[in-house]
Amino acid sequence: MAFAKKSSFFLLLACLAVIQTSMAGDPDILTDFIVPPNSPPPDGNFFTFTGMRSLVSAPVPPTFKVVKATLDQFPALNGQSVSYAVLIYPAGSVNPVHTHPRSAELLFLAQGSLEVGFVDTTNKLYTQTLQQGDVFVFPKGLVHFQYNADATTPALAISAFGSANAGTVSLPNTLFNSTIDDSVLALSFKTDLATIQKLKAGLKG
Repeated sequence: MAFAKKSSFFLLLACLAVIQTSMAGDPDILTDFIVPPNSPPPDGNFFTFTGMRSLVSAPVPPTFKVVKATLDQFPALNGQSVSYAVLIYPAGSVNPVHTHPRSAELLFLAQGSLEVGFVDTTNKLYTQTLQQGDVFVFPKGLVHFQYNADATTPALAISAFGSANAGTVSLPNTLFNSTIDDSVLALSFKTDLATIQKLKAGLKG
């Protein structure tokens, strides 16, 4: 299934770029834009990101996939307080629980359906079933997830961020693929070392 064949896909990208400017959270800059050191004078190519072309006519990937347009991939975003991510969810896939420490996330569901949710600082869970055309906001820094519960139909979403580098902290990877001592994790989760090691092995498998 090719998601990006529809012209509305690119129109949505443009619309969300305008919307997300109201979410800006990066420090203000004193110039129109920032060019990396030792770079030639910029032209239109500097302000163009072509990384989303890979989505045009592409088949649905076998697992959850994110294509980002952030400061790392698109240096022209430096100082502009904006970035993008296109998220592709095969049937039954999940974007695991994670946070963005430097920005809220404004997610537009372009195709399919998604179960989404976040947990606030009082441990209250807010969930919603999104349908095509819905927009959902994940507040800055809060733990959240997206899950395509449909067993047959893929989903595609576009996320806008009010930072050129919102950051992503994946809880499973941060906790179980880091060098935190297994004993600390076992005590933290009130379980045993064998369970922690099984969780770590599952992430690597």
